[in-house]
Amino acid sequence: MAHAAGETDEHKDTQKQVLAPFYTSSQFDAPPAGSYALPDLGPAADGEVLDARGRPQRLHALFGDDKVVLLSFIYSTCSDINGCPLATAVLYRVIQKLRDDPQLGERLRIVSLSFDPTYDTPDVMGLYGSGFQAEGDWRFLTTKSQQQLQPILERYGQSVIRDIDDKGEPMPSFSHILRVFLIDPEKRIRNIYSVSFLNPDLLINDAKTVLNLPDSSRADGRMAHNSVATLSKPGDDKRGYETADYETASHDLVQRRGQQADLFELASNPPLGLPAVPQPADNPLTRERIQLGRRLFFDRRLSLNDTFSCAMCHVPEQGFTSNELATAVGFEGRSVRRNTPTLYNSAYLTKLFHDGRETTLEQQVWSPLLAHNEMANPSIGAVIEKIRRTPDYAGLFEAAFDGKGPSMETVGMALAAYERTLVSANSAFDRWHFGGDLGALNPAAKRGFALFTGKAGCASCHSVQSEHALFTDNALHNTGVGYRESMGIRSEKQRVLVAPGVEIEVDRDIIDQVSEPAPADVGLYEVTQNPHDRWKYRTPSLRNVALTAPYMHNGSMSSLREVIAFYNDGGVENELLDPRIRPLGLADEEIDDLLAFLHSLTGDSVDTIVSDAFAAPVGDITKNDPHWAHKKLADD
Repeated sequence: MAHAAGETDEHKDTQKQVLAPFYTSSQFDAPPAGSYALPDLGPAADGEVLDARGRPQRLHALFGDDKVVLLSFIYSTCSDINGCPLATAVLYRVIQKLRDDPQLGERLRIVSLSFDPTYDTPDVMGLYGSGFQAEGDWRFLTTKSQQQLQPILERYGQSVIRDIDDKGEPMPSFSHILRVFLIDPEKRIRNIYSVSFLNPDLLINDAKTVLNLPDSSRADGRMAHNSVATLSKPGDDKRGYETADYETASHDLVQRRGQQADLFELASNPPLGLPAVPQPADNPLTRERIQLGRRLFFDRRLSLNDTFSCAMCHVPEQGFTSNELATAVGFEGRSVRRNTPTLYNSAYLTKLFHDGRETTLEQQVWSPLLAHNEMANPSIGAVIEKIRRTPDYAGLFEAAFDGKGPSMETVGMALAAYERTLVSANSAFDRWHFGGDLGALNPAAKRGFALFTGKAGCASCHSVQSEHALFTDNALHNTGVGYRESMGIRSEKQRVLVAPGVEIEVDRDIIDQVSEPAPADVGLYEVTQNPHDRWKYRTPSLRNVALTAPYMHNGSMSSLREVIAFYNDGGVENELLDPRIRPLGLADEEIDDLLAFLHSLTGDSVDTIVSDAFAAPVGDITKNDPHWAHKKLADD
């Protein structure tokens, strides 16, 4: 074709380039959201960056804990229409499409990071993004220097080379391969797009698939298959709190919308990776018992003053534990000395509580109901009488238990029935190991599993069977954590984070003066009185372990990396230390691989279970309840 007068050779060359599919017509139709699964491709790297105002931030803090992120690497002076301008054009088209999809618009963020920090200062990136940011949540970033940027590029596999002219002088352009990364709320990479697949419809459907959002183009509103638990998160997520630019990530309770699930069906057909759910002969699962137990579990009226339920320690969206507390806080703020154990897959446990003092769920449920620092009921009879006098329960026990009303036996059986339905597997690991899907697990997680069963020796306690995996031996072990606490083995100073980005060192003596001494805890010894059982605690299952921080019986470790580091160092030496605890000699890369494996153990039923919990009644007291007159008198 003819070119206009004055048109440059460079522009002529641009016009001759083969345009990417987005510029013309797509070579494929994006599959419907939810009709496929996206594998976990490994962790998304972190690093320090600068926003358009020049403020330092952590990349992970920008990702957010409830969003999917589309991350692109660009530079503002790029003139290759199939390079950075293509990425910007496609992502802008995504933003435009979100106008008609506010549900996804609230959950999707775009991040564009420059790999030319010399020219792309914060001001330049601000100007570059000024025409796009008004349309949606789009962040334009740079870094202080190439040295600060390089580790980020390496972790994302981005090879970037500055072009050289025929005289060997550096040019303002770069040679690089265009990549856009889809990152899920757990900061895991779920897809990587090249030029040929950078299509806005595909990006949107992939984001919906990861988030379990319905495909608005489908009449049936099909939901996505997803093994990332998007509903599970702390109520006030403090990730990034160590940075000066931390912003609170509290979750508004009005967003707790749920949908009741068929828990009977879930427990009757357990997901891939789990055996059949054990059911006592005298307490087989029925829909009536499960629904009754569900009502009891979330009912705050089962506590002494009608304010505290089982679910307020075993928080569904926090892995049925409490992510925000090392040890639980019970009735009227009273301290509980141990960490709240998760209830996921508790149906398979043969020993319950951290010290293994109970053996059945039916018996276990009464301990928190009666403990003075948990639900504080004065007696079994007081609980049963309150249930009998509460209109909500009229006829429910009789329907579930062949005419039997509320009793110590039936209350325990109902709560146990609900807890047995909290089964979660069919994780990425299960689909790979038991299902034969070779693409379900990323290479890092596969290497991590080899370490788990080999060099690291984790499987000697967190066992994996031939046809399923409980990831626990249902036994108790001394790892040194309890010994360390009992012996007061602590550093002389402790670093305390007093405000975002502000840490100080505090003398241990000062902390001891203002804090209550930790109660004594010697584990299994308290049950057996056998001196050899000191500091032994139950092996927890590792299923959904990424959701159940903090860790150990006392919640003393806040992250999985900290747990791995503890075992890598050989625990804490003591005369009763389990012989399997030894220094492991794991390199940093091997620890990363173990972490990738542990993150692959999140089951795909988690969001279904949590959404069901959100739909459960919480036992708001009414004038028909037995304590209404007492409450009204107290308020007056």
